[in-house]
Order: sequence, then structure tokens, then C-alpha cells
Amino acid sequence: MRVQVAIIGSGPAGLLLGQLLYRAGIDTVVLEQRSKDYVLGRIRAGVLEQVAVDLLDEAGVGRRMHAEGLVHGGIELCFGGARHRIDFEQLTGGKRVTVYGQTEVTRDLMDARAAAGLKTVYEAENVSVHDFDGAHPRVRYLKDGVAHEVTCDFIAGCDGFHGVCRASVPPDALSTYERVYPFGWLGVLSETPPVSHELIYSNHPRGFALCSMRSLTRSRYYVQCSLDEQVENWSDQRFWDELRLRLDPQAAAALVTGPSIEKSIAPLRSFVAEPMRFGRLFLAGDAAHIVPPTGAKGLNLAATDVRTLAHALVDFYAGSSLGIDHYSARCLSRIWRAERFSWWFTSITHRFPDSGEFGRKMQESELDYLVHSPAASTVLAENYVGLPLDE
Repeated sequence: MRVQVAIIGSGPAGLLLGQLLYRAGIDTVVLEQRSKDYVLGRIRAGVLEQVAVDLLDEAGVGRRMHAEGLVHGGIELCFGGARHRIDFEQLTGGKRVTVYGQTEVTRDLMDARAAAGLKTVYEAENVSVHDFDGAHPRVRYLKDGVAHEVTCDFIAGCDGFHGVCRASVPPDALSTYERVYPFGWLGVLSETPPVSHELIYSNHPRGFALCSMRSLTRSRYYVQCSLDEQVENWSDQRFWDELRLRLDPQAAAALVTGPSIEKSIAPLRSFVAEPMRFGRLFLAGDAAHIVPPTGAKGLNLAATDVRTLAHALVDFYAGSSLGIDHYSARCLSRIWRAERFSWWFTSITHRFPDSGEFGRKMQESELDYLVHSPAASTVLAENYVGLPLDE
């Protein structure tokens, strides 16, 4: 098979890149080691910055998002038994975010790719990338026991943190930066109405909690837990009881509970790999960076990586290599800003086992300052809704 761009990974980053390139007349194939149902079964983020919303519109897949997504103008911070609203619209000149699940974004992109008759190979085994340091990269894989090879101009590594693309880069060409946090998030998805019409971030002596949603009838809740916890030890009742303890009295009383659809524990980490280009291999999304989910930046960073890469490849085929030459630097500038925000927001909302009483008092003081200072609230708001793109 011969294509212009081989895309490894069919998550939202890979599929969005494929859709943007298709609309620009650039030929692609998407290779995915998992099945289509497995990809759609992954429960992930659900808060989109305006930049991501605009990008999905640019890709021609925004219709259902606008019809079903929930537009939010703020969030609530809960500490000391009370909630305090951060008004994004007032603090950022009208900017908002849209709650629309990553699974739904992926489904919309899958449907668009299938409708256009574009090539996607699911359950591609033993994917390997070759010769990306030269002008003629190749990708090899097995499908149903048969060996295949794709020749291409470029390889886009959108295959996640554990994918083959970053692992194929020579170690001396890559620098990585990582912080692993000493806790995780125990998350539950339920067919219940959200406890609040906006997200609640709660700092409580028992640990962090987040009340989120996927729709008006489907809720997503999280509680901070230790890394040695096991999902099997958490019945639905135990989870709901623990969540109530970490909310203010009004939210605790309003919480509607029900059977969990999905329950899982996710560890938290900050991670960045530099650079993001190696000859004709480009990394995008989780293949290059991970952020704690506290700031809702993972999917949004992947979207802006892909936007930058798509525009760079379009420019290349139009005769300019400036875009691909500056791809890594442009992406990393935005990535480190999001890493800083996600680290900071995590640090003031979670309980750290080694911070002691002094650390607890510092958190309380910072949260109090944050909700009572317009300047501090603006910093939170403008980072949460998404910083402007660097053109």
C-alpha cells in the first residue's frame, strides 16, 4: 500500500488528523492494534476548549457535538464545606467550554471516515515503523496472519503513551520529563442526572473529588484514592457513600445514585517527550505528553497537536517545509503551559500524603485567595477555557 501519510492509532488524535488531511486532499491510512469496539469502549475526557470545538467544526464533524454537547460558562470549587463559582464568561470575555465525551468525538470521527470510504485497519498486529530518518518511511503490520507494508511520505505517531512510535525513536534522540503522582482517581460512570449543572472540584480532608457529566442523564464522578486500591474492593454503595462525604451538604443531599456502568482506577502522571519530530516521524497526543486529568487538557492538547501537524503537512505539499520544521517547538510551547496548569491545579485540589498540616493550610490559603481575588480567578479561568493558539 502507498499513501502520503500513515497514521498509527485510531483514537481522537489519529482520526482527527486523518479527517483534516482528507479534507485537504491528502491520502492517509489509519492503523489501530485494537478493535473498533474496544476503541469506542474506552472512557476518557469530556471537556472541550473552544479551540477543540472549532477544530471539530473545521473537520466537518461538529453537528452532533453542537446538538448534544453541554456548554458551560464556569466551574465550582468546593472547600471548607462550601462551593465557590469561577465565572469563565465574565473573567475571559465570554469564553466557555463544551462537555462532550471523548467517546462521542471518536464515534463522530469514525463515522465520517467510514462515510468517506477512507482506509482504516483495525486489529493490526505487530505494527513497526522503519526508515523514518530518510525520505521513504515504511510501516509494517500483520492482519489476520498476513504481513503488510505501507510506504509513505510521513508517519504520524498518534498511538498513545504505550505505543510503538515513541518507543522506536533512538533513546539518545529523546528527552523525557515525568512526575508520577502518589494517588489515582477512582471513577464511576452512571445513568444518573448530574448533581450540578457545572463541574464541581472538591478539596476535602478525605481527598479530592470531581463531579462531572457526559449528558443531562449520564454522570461521571471521581474520588482520589491510593495507588494500591483495587476496583473490586469498591462496591457502588461504598463509592457513593465516599463521594457524599467529600461534597458540601447541599450537593451531598442532591446526589442521585444508581448502578455503575463503568468503574476504574486511573493513576495520575505528568509526562513530556522532546522533541516531537524525528525525521519524517511525528508524535502527537498521548504519544508525546500526558497531563493529570484535573485541568481537562489531554484531549485538547492532542487536538492542537493535530491541528498544527495537519496545517504543516498541507503546507509541505504546497511547497513549504517551515511548518514541519517548527512543528515540535510550536507544540511544546503550548504543551508546557498546559502541563504547568494541570500540575498546579492538581497540587491545590488533591491531598498529598507527605504534605502534612502545613501543606493543608497552604492549600486552604491558596484556594481562599483564588476565589476572592479577581486576578487569581482570571488566571484559572483563562487557562481552563484554553490559552490562545500561537500562530
